[in-house]
Amino acid sequence: MTARMKNPAMLLPDATKGIQNIYKAVHQGGAPALTLELVHLRTSQINGCGPCVFGGVKSALKNGETDERLHQVAAWRESDLFTDAERAALALAEAATRLADRPDAVTDEIWAAAADHFDENQLAAIILMISLTNLFNRINTTVREPAGATW
Repeated sequence: MTARMKNPAMLLPDATKGIQNIYKAVHQGGAPALTLELVHLRTSQINGCGPCVFGGVKSALKNGETDERLHQVAAWRESDLFTDAERAALALAEAATRLADRPDAVTDEIWAAAADHFDENQLAAIILMISLTNLFNRINTTVREPAGATW
């Protein structure tokens, strides 16, 4: 598949600067790096974003994630390989990504589980990672960025 156009974030350099600043803040928020990788991957799987799934797997492996856990991210509820904190972050990622699936997308129960495991700075980092991932997923699927492409 060929992309419909060059990635908008590459065409508009000021957008890239803003995105880089948000990423910097995300990684200063204190959330575990592997948790951020997991929420990025799960969000990208839900949205069907090939480039982000590809890049997310590569990045997670580079940061010490295992093949076995990466193969089970899509079925995290049925897997015993994820901690309670990771499960809470994955549930938050799914709820925040699937906003239209139910009237109260991020329920009090989902929020409480995440808040039990992460402080406000860590939650901010996780929420921003989910949001940035959704941004990238929407850009990539709209312009049909091919899987395997990286920024």
